[in-house]
Amino acid sequence: MAKYENLISRFLKYVKINTRSNPNSGTIPSTPQLTEFAEGLVKDLKEIGLDNVHINKQCAYVYATLPANTDKQVKKIGFISHFDTADFNSENINPQFVENYDGKSVIKLDDAGKYTLDPAVFPNLKNYQGHTLITTDGSTLLGADDKSGVAEIMAAAEYLLAHPEIKHGEIEIGLGPDEEIGSGADHFDVKDFGADLAYTVDGGPLGQLEYETFNAADAQVEITGTNVHPAEAKNVMVNASQVAMDFHAALPAHDRPEHTEGREGFFHLYSMNGTVDSAHLSYIIRDHDRQIFEDRKKLFQGVADQLNKDYGSERVQVTIKDQYYNMREVIEKDMTVVDLAREALEELHIKPLIFPVRGGTDGSKISYLGLPTPNLFAGGENMHGRFEYVSEQTMEQATDVVIKIAELAEQQA
Repeated sequence: MAKYENLISRFLKYVKINTRSNPNSGTIPSTPQLTEFAEGLVKDLKEIGLDNVHINKQCAYVYATLPANTDKQVKKIGFISHFDTADFNSENINPQFVENYDGKSVIKLDDAGKYTLDPAVFPNLKNYQGHTLITTDGSTLLGADDKSGVAEIMAAAEYLLAHPEIKHGEIEIGLGPDEEIGSGADHFDVKDFGADLAYTVDGGPLGQLEYETFNAADAQVEITGTNVHPAEAKNVMVNASQVAMDFHAALPAHDRPEHTEGREGFFHLYSMNGTVDSAHLSYIIRDHDRQIFEDRKKLFQGVADQLNKDYGSERVQVTIKDQYYNMREVIEKDMTVVDLAREALEELHIKPLIFPVRGGTDGSKISYLGLPTPNLFAGGENMHGRFEYVSEQTMEQATDVVIKIAELAEQQA
């Protein structure tokens, strides 16, 4: 029998439910399906036997408490995951199992073999020799980001309740929507949650411990052209699509995701459309260094200002909105939360993988709300698409880490 008997069955139950978030919604959560899923989590958390199970007043996060079973004064530790999935087909998810993977074979996702997991393309597959992998059928994402984290946190709570010999302080659980569209943590209630330090269980491969993220902004560019017949266009027409291309070309050519790594930031054009009359560009701006991040936003606006000067009118309008900031600025003031996780990993003989995240987590925003919240691995690979997969064994080890952190915090109190 598996150590965590409900870990995988609960994960499979959850991934089969479509919880794709909607960036164009004005509701909280962003879809009715997410509200329904949250209500289901309330029921499941109560069945496990947790206390104070409720949806917060912002109607976003599901909170629950595992009471302390020690007389020591232990800091309250929180574990947080999100249950929405990314902007990719999430309907009719059909998980596939690859037992005792040999670490080198090509895995067919669909019957026709159009989509495969090939170690030549995805070299991390070589790390999973002997593992049981859960994959997609090639037509959807899997949802390990971050229903693996949800299932792991719940399995850890269930295990601790069944094993009172493992002493721990009060543990807070927070499961929320809309992380993938960047708005979920806007509705996180630190006071209601009640933890002194916390972790998002939302990382990737085994051993990841992340406390440095990008600073991030969304940038929208609206361009107004002048559309006349091309036969009479000279010195009259302003082609908005051409202006859009000129705008993009004026940004540093190297500073794109496909050319950068580590702490290097970028401008990422993720959507564009246009005609002669009007055009629209959508970007994200990222950098780990706050000053360079601010400089990037100024450069971006400066391109628009120069084009407007060249055309003698306000044809290019830029709207920049900050999304989140590098959590390191908060966490490095007191590294207790990182040191505790690092010690838990080492006691479990898991090598800590600590490096800057080329993205962000809910912990980025939550840390700035006053609750230091680094990120732990949950096991998912190739997230946000049809090539997503997760190892059962890695999910079990992520659950081990949650339990070990709680245990160490009590021992050190």
